[in-house]
Amino acid sequence: MRYLNQLEPDGLVASFAAHPPLGFRLLEAQGTPAFVAPFDLLTTTDDALRKRATSAPGYRWWGRLLRWRTAFVGTTVSEYSLFPHAADPATLPGALRRKLGGGQRLLVVKDIPQQSPLCDAASRDWCARFAEACRAEGYLLLEGQALAYVAIDFADEDEYLARLSSSRRKDIRRKLRKRDEVAVATVACGDAQFADEAVVDAFYALYENVYAQSEIHFDKLSRDFFASVLRDAGNGGFAFVYRHQGELIGWNLCFVADGKLIDKYVGFAYPQAREQNLYFTSWFHNLAWARERGLTHYVAGWTDPQVKSYLGASFTLTRHAVWLRNPLLRAVARKLGHLFESDSQWAPPPTDAQS
Repeated sequence: MRYLNQLEPDGLVASFAAHPPLGFRLLEAQGTPAFVAPFDLLTTTDDALRKRATSAPGYRWWGRLLRWRTAFVGTTVSEYSLFPHAADPATLPGALRRKLGGGQRLLVVKDIPQQSPLCDAASRDWCARFAEACRAEGYLLLEGQALAYVAIDFADEDEYLARLSSSRRKDIRRKLRKRDEVAVATVACGDAQFADEAVVDAFYALYENVYAQSEIHFDKLSRDFFASVLRDAGNGGFAFVYRHQGELIGWNLCFVADGKLIDKYVGFAYPQAREQNLYFTSWFHNLAWARERGLTHYVAGWTDPQVKSYLGASFTLTRHAVWLRNPLLRAVARKLGHLFESDSQWAPPPTDAQS
């Protein structure tokens, strides 16, 4: 792997560099991937606060004041921030602030792992020292997103479900009855069918369905990005393709790297995917696929933590190191930073929740 903390194959990171999300401008500082993009400051607040703000009188006009051009260190295709192996954690925060912190009002070093079980010991130690150097440099450290994962340490589905409460087991088994109605095919990236523009169009249309129904719109990936990834035979990617009565109703793009199954992107047809409980079906398909191949972890990503907790995921938190150019705003942010740590609730072991 080219970078510290990199869980993904090099090919996926290269496709991000070649085809960044719409509206992103790529940067590079000290050998570290970075970009500038519009950022809504409400993005990482909890749902209740975000809904109160967006429903407040005049939000249509004053809400634009909360959308800033922001410099980010990291990518949106990697679970964690990516740093060169040779970088010095003590001096890198200052170098990044000097390089990127003056051009925009806000600089965010995103998704710094916190003692992540998915990283090796050397990376964990490096990131701990880097975070402390960020603090010393004047950055505000905020709890970041909760990354969902499952250790593949169970013999079969029954053993996995036995770890959940009886009410969850009953509900999940009821939802999984629908999976017998769905056919799933595994198609490796680089397969000849992805040379067909109509196939890429169909995949991208289902991705756009998912993007459109999401409450948070930050990084919309382009069709060119997906075409690049799906046609790359060397990136370790597999598309799990779901059909109901011969109709494409969903796909899930995952990657195998360093003994882990990394779940990255989905596309769903609505309402068919919901009617077939495709989210639940794909979750248990991925667990079985990883177990049958002797993989150590299923890394399930950042979104939908409540549902993933319900399905038995564990979570590991990241941190964001935030630099505000304006010293007055830095002081205000230190008082209000807790409002932007909405994923902290997922750090403890998951409890029963309603799906």
